[in-house]
Amino acid sequence: MAAKTGLTVADSVPEHPTLPRASRGAPNVLMIVLDDTGFAQLGRFGSDIATPHIDALAAGGLTYNRYHVTALCSPTRACLLTGRNHHAVGMGFLSEMGMGFPGYGARIPASAATLPRVMRDEGWSTMAMGKWHLTPRGERNAAGPFTHWPSGLGFEQHYGVLHGGANFWTPNLVRDNRFLDPPESVDPDYHFSVDIADQTIRTITDQKHAAPDKPFMCYYAEVATHAPHHAPAEWVAQYEGAFDDGWERWRERTFERQVASGIVPEGTTLTERPPWVQRWDDLDTDARRLFARMHEVYAGFLTHTDAQIGRVIEHLRAIGELDNTIIMLSSDNGASAEGGVVGSVNEHRFTKRLPESVEDNIRWIDELGGPRTYNHYAWGWAWAGNTPHRLWKRYSWLGGTRTPLIVHWPSGIEAKGEIRSQFAHAVDLMPTVLDACGIAAPTAVDGVAQQPIDGASLRATFDDADAESPRSRQYFEVQGSRAMYLDGWKATTDHVGTAHGDEIDLLQGSRSFDDDRWSLFDLETDFAEAHDLADQHPDKLAELEAAWWEEADLNDVLPLDDGFFGRAPAITPPAYPAPARAVYRPGAGAIADESIPFLLRGFELTATVEVGGGSPDGVIAAMGDWSSGWAIFVVEGKLIVDLCLSGDHVRAHAPERLTPGPHQLGCRYRPLSPTTGVIEVVVDDVVVDSADLGRGLPNSWQNGGAGLWIGRDAGFPVCDDYETPFAWTGRIESVEIVTPDDAALDGTQLRDESLRAE
Repeated sequence: MAAKTGLTVADSVPEHPTLPRASRGAPNVLMIVLDDTGFAQLGRFGSDIATPHIDALAAGGLTYNRYHVTALCSPTRACLLTGRNHHAVGMGFLSEMGMGFPGYGARIPASAATLPRVMRDEGWSTMAMGKWHLTPRGERNAAGPFTHWPSGLGFEQHYGVLHGGANFWTPNLVRDNRFLDPPESVDPDYHFSVDIADQTIRTITDQKHAAPDKPFMCYYAEVATHAPHHAPAEWVAQYEGAFDDGWERWRERTFERQVASGIVPEGTTLTERPPWVQRWDDLDTDARRLFARMHEVYAGFLTHTDAQIGRVIEHLRAIGELDNTIIMLSSDNGASAEGGVVGSVNEHRFTKRLPESVEDNIRWIDELGGPRTYNHYAWGWAWAGNTPHRLWKRYSWLGGTRTPLIVHWPSGIEAKGEIRSQFAHAVDLMPTVLDACGIAAPTAVDGVAQQPIDGASLRATFDDADAESPRSRQYFEVQGSRAMYLDGWKATTDHVGTAHGDEIDLLQGSRSFDDDRWSLFDLETDFAEAHDLADQHPDKLAELEAAWWEEADLNDVLPLDDGFFGRAPAITPPAYPAPARAVYRPGAGAIADESIPFLLRGFELTATVEVGGGSPDGVIAAMGDWSSGWAIFVVEGKLIVDLCLSGDHVRAHAPERLTPGPHQLGCRYRPLSPTTGVIEVVVDDVVVDSADLGRGLPNSWQNGGAGLWIGRDAGFPVCDDYETPFAWTGRIESVEIVTPDDAALDGTQLRDESLRAE
């Protein structure tokens, strides 16, 4: 009967809206993404690091040994969630560095509706837990816009971090569209990986209580095993002495297990150690002790992460949802070498090009993995972690692009414990999920025509080990490192940046792309990319190189840049850049790093305060923590400024106690050159002390930790003079930061200098 509206309900015929509802028995989806976890670091992939819960997923499902990603975090995550190539959705590089070019805008377009958006419209609950790293710099703040936060891209709920990394003891947490205040004091039992698992379990439980028959799509994106390698001491202790014989022997043993299990085909050649990775036997005793301990910490970190994933899986089993949940576990890129040649006790030093040595770092050996360090292992372990492949994260060699993939779905996959060797890529996961859930990819969303999905479904491989690979063509590009896969062949450039002696500069390359040499590999017979056939098959090499240029044109890959500095002039400024004169007041949450002016070109900070009777104490303003940060505070009545420059402290302080009453308290930074400057302590417009930094200020202080706090601090302190929150005992009217007028965020010169300071 047609709908009609009469005088009363009894006289009327209702017409109900059609609400989205998944088909009866539709599966849940749990997409687990590890961070910086290499091909060889999980137990199922040959490692002796314990990952029993992940291994159990593989035993009850499928292991893909030819799965590929983009070799960098933001681009891979964009591929996973859109089914499109990373440049095709504007994520050709990190979301922090969006440029004014189609392939690098760092904003997923409306023409590429994400997997959660599509599934939400089809009746699934959608939730994101953990790392995001798909929001442009300038939009990760309390004002948004929130279009490229999880809530703007299809997720109904989100808990985690927006940045690419986090301090696991004090992360800068976000729930939905707001930042969360950390607890007043640091909880010694807190760990971010545990928290993510707790929140995932809680959110799934709440959803099933509310609508037991409604399926969910959960994007469970671990920050582990990205640096810092933070792990509870008891998890590290089980690996004491396990890696004392070094990375070459660990790699050889891992390779033997890989071949024996079939993860690596028999006849595969183990690639050689690159010359910039030290021979273990050439290291002195201290270096061996330090590097072995770094890997013990990493191993404990990974096993601890596996345990949290296991808690989520066991919860699904307990509530009767495991069998009908499609679980896909992968990593966003190969193992990371960002710890450098000797590793790092504070990874910010490596990214800011501050030298570290075995002699310096071994003093921190007992602190590795704990709250006083921001640690990363030496890059020999990254090389070993990608066994049997070459290189690591950030490069289009297989060490950067081939990572684990495990698929587990008991009610949808009959095969158990089998290996699948079809070529697969991150763009294939979205179409696979849609296929398995019976969802057709939409041609338009909100009236916006959708661009083609680049991936193809892997579902045919679920129960057919001999099924054809869904695709035979895929390009790769990351920081100028290029590769092309075509019909079992792979061509890879040797572009790895600028060489400095026996080290590779991972931050900036300067070699012309015209000088690149393309190598050629038959991956059907050469699983590890070990035998270069370029000279034997020049025609095939030319075919693949030409195919790469075709894909570059189709996907907006150009322009290329192999570092950070060259991108600076093209970085897109935010709609509302931080002003040259910014005023902040107490009572708010943390102010995001990118919401305050750049400080490295010079600044003056002035706090208008009221000092009460007695001894004034407390934080006036603070940002970051003891790994990298700054604070202006009062102890026993004396004003102190402390700059923690990636662990190195520079400080100046007032010699006299503050008197009761109104005051103007602050500091000034005067750059003397791009690489050095002076900090001054100011009381009522009088400079009362100063200190030479010996270097320039960095571009970023937040580093995934808390932002700028006014009148108190949170998380870890900047220095040991106080414990958080150390609230100011007087009154603060305002804190004003003034920078030069030409230091606006959209100034090309400033952006360039800020990146150089990084």
